[in-house]
Amino acid sequence: MKGVMLVGGEGTRLRPLTCNIPKPMVPIANRPFLEVMIGQLKAHGIDEIILCMGYLPDKIRSYFGDGREFGVRLTYVVEASPLGTSGAVKNVEQLLDDTCFIFNADIITDLDLTAMLRSHRERGAKVTIALTPVEDPTSYGVVETAADGRVRRFIEKPAPGEATTNLINAGTYVLEPEVLSLVPPGVFHMFERGLFPDLLQRGDPMFGYPSRCYWIDIGTPQRYLTVHRDLLGGQVAMALPGAKLGDGIWAEEGVRIDPTAQITGPVVLGRGCVIGGQARVTGPTVLGANCEVGAEATVEGAVVWRNARIGQRVVIRSSAVGEGVCLAEGAWLTGGVVVGDGACIGADNRLEHGARIWPGKTLEPGTLTF
Repeated sequence: MKGVMLVGGEGTRLRPLTCNIPKPMVPIANRPFLEVMIGQLKAHGIDEIILCMGYLPDKIRSYFGDGREFGVRLTYVVEASPLGTSGAVKNVEQLLDDTCFIFNADIITDLDLTAMLRSHRERGAKVTIALTPVEDPTSYGVVETAADGRVRRFIEKPAPGEATTNLINAGTYVLEPEVLSLVPPGVFHMFERGLFPDLLQRGDPMFGYPSRCYWIDIGTPQRYLTVHRDLLGGQVAMALPGAKLGDGIWAEEGVRIDPTAQITGPVVLGRGCVIGGQARVTGPTVLGANCEVGAEATVEGAVVWRNARIGQRVVIRSSAVGEGVCLAEGAWLTGGVVVGDGACIGADNRLEHGARIWPGKTLEPGTLTF
């Protein structure tokens, strides 16, 4: 079966982590997010995947190739300019000859795709929209359905009290290609504001598929950290890399841990990591390949990408650190700080309150203190 993945966005909300790579390549427990998604699709029999790309497409293509290594067949289509959700699918219409899945590629979910497809076919739907409940629907597209599941109304980012349900569009669709005849070619066009309302007005059978599966949009640094907390905490079913060293500790080959260091899971240690004397690494934390954690450093509730150098007595809490970052002795990162690839934070800088440091930037010693 075929699936279309919309991977063309620039991931602006997730910057500076997405300055050098597209959002689908952002690592989730040391594997690109897109690799995690492809594994899920393959498990449900979706082995032909079309990637609608825009931003930094070569980063994706060079990693995945034709997809054979990952057990699927990949087709790449690069948009000359952004086409939106339904516009991007319209752009690959010639490749779709049967019922297919469409995925927004910024969602982590364990949705049962097989059951969703079965529901779509049993109801004779033209489109089936995955729905998920949220506490506050005001930032999302709310989908109102009848008792039989048929879609009645769309409310985009409703004002407080306006929404009649907390079920939102979860970004996964089953679609009959014939509905794409309603989408104009070569222009920016959205499912939420274009195709779906048009289908509703025509009275075509369009159903919601509600589920209480795990679901989160990884589009912000805070949600990116939350995904890792949930993943390492076992709230979403996903295999973690490496061998299990102890209670909640996974380590890939070549990891070296000083006997005086303290590792408290859940923690994932990438290949070749080195943990120095009296360092403390406390979960939920992920260290990428070849990271070095200096003596007496503290890393807690953090995601650190590969090749980072964490100096002596550095403290990282609830923050995300990009590839190849250097943190000098005594630096502190707490409270949702995000540091882009290759940045250097000099000694005794104290960053808090969601501060963002762009890739390649250097902070001289003692420059910032919150």
